[in-house]
Amino acid sequence: MSLEQRIQAFHQLGQVLQNMPIEKLEAWSFAAKSENPWFTPASVEQAIKGVSAFLNEQKLREWTKVYAIDEIRNKRVALVMAGNIPMVGFHDLLCILISGHHAVIKLSSKDSVLIKNILLELKNTAPDFADQYSIVDGPMKSFDAVIATGSDNSARYFQHYFGKYPNIIRKNRTSCAVLTGKESKEDISKLGEDIFSYFGLGCRNVSKLFIPKGFEIPLLLDQWQKYENVIHHHKYNNNYDYQKAILLVNQVPHLDTGYLLLQESERLVSPISVLYYQYYNSEDELINTIIQEREKLQCIVGKEAFCTVPFGQTQMPGLSDYADDIDTVEFLSKC
Repeated sequence: MSLEQRIQAFHQLGQVLQNMPIEKLEAWSFAAKSENPWFTPASVEQAIKGVSAFLNEQKLREWTKVYAIDEIRNKRVALVMAGNIPMVGFHDLLCILISGHHAVIKLSSKDSVLIKNILLELKNTAPDFADQYSIVDGPMKSFDAVIATGSDNSARYFQHYFGKYPNIIRKNRTSCAVLTGKESKEDISKLGEDIFSYFGLGCRNVSKLFIPKGFEIPLLLDQWQKYENVIHHHKYNNNYDYQKAILLVNQVPHLDTGYLLLQESERLVSPISVLYYQYYNSEDELINTIIQEREKLQCIVGKEAFCTVPFGQTQMPGLSDYADDIDTVEFLSKC
């Protein structure tokens, strides 16, 4: 398949996803939730909308034109997927297939249904793609390069197992937001989307706020009430009850909204149902703090010049918004 044929195939896939009948969407959502209780119908629909938004002929052509993709020699690329949010590994899969490589896919046990369904739709759209990927259940063999995503612990295993191959190995990351006190109500409301979407399980979800000294936390809460229904999800509720009990037993000062626990902390990664915040005295102090933590941050949300993502946009990455700031297609062109 030529690059143009691949672009057209993914464009058609985007159209299929955008115009999916409600019955099919419900079937996908039911199957996904059966496999992973965190994958609610709303989360699945949000993920599908996010993917279909960039499967657009013009966007795909603009994205790929900066690479010499037609000159790439076909390789077998092992892809170890994560499963923390629906279809989180799709962008890596797209990068491999649009580059003309063969994807050797190790699906997450927490997110196999949706990826399989997407691949089936792609194959129906462009049957030639049937020869461009394989799904493996056991040990991964016969590959030339690796893209693997997991926790810090699994990354050490990946490095040991895949270290001799050209690789991209991703560890835990999270995202933070920077507030100055000049934000509008709309900004704060959009920030809620960055915090609560996918129950905060994604690396692009905000788990930490940097706020100026004297900032009044309660000012945020009126704009976040529309997200309070997260507490009705049994797994989120269990985490909330557990984290609340720990804070109370240890007599840790915190603010309890009934659906979110806000705690002052210098740590970046907060548990599910907890949002950390940290005060800063000056912009220089803030920038130095963020520089020290930069390798652990996927997104820096806010309006300041050093922020990387506007409020409300963390879960809508574009084609060139590569995880960990590693250009995946560039890597695939040289592996």
